[in-house]
Amino acid sequence: MIGRVQRCFLALVAATIILGVSAISPFPYSLGVRDSLMIAHSFHSHPKFGPAGGMHGATYTCDVEFLTDKLHPETNWVIDIGKASDIVSDVLKKYNLKNLDEIFGDNVMTTTEFMSRKIHDDIKSRLKDDCRDFDGVICVKLYESHKAWATYTGPR
Repeated sequence: MIGRVQRCFLALVAATIILGVSAISPFPYSLGVRDSLMIAHSFHSHPKFGPAGGMHGATYTCDVEFLTDKLHPETNWVIDIGKASDIVSDVLKKYNLKNLDEIFGDNVMTTTEFMSRKIHDDIKSRLKDDCRDFDGVICVKLYESHKAWATYTGPR
């Protein structure tokens, strides 16, 4: 049996697939925090990546949105903004000013899509330890530039 958050998440996915839009959300409440990180990485000279296949750097802007269908009954918040900001900052420190090839190895293509999922999973893990009262969905949007970004959204 799936829970309330999983049902809402599945409804969001279904609406996105059927309607081709992501503006319809079963989560009326959200709180977002923003941070940034600088990384180096390569795509191991894979031909599909062209000139970007070699070693290069990137400065990412990382937006993390915490979504829920109801506010916390005691505090009327989605999540403590200070705690959310601290968790995101701590997670990004793991990658900031690092060579992702050294962290993930030669067999992993550290695309923006891959990193948005990785950051999501790291935040999810931290929430289990540090913020058990958040009951919702986490959306990580990682911007390569003002023209290109990747998003991963998944349940807590």
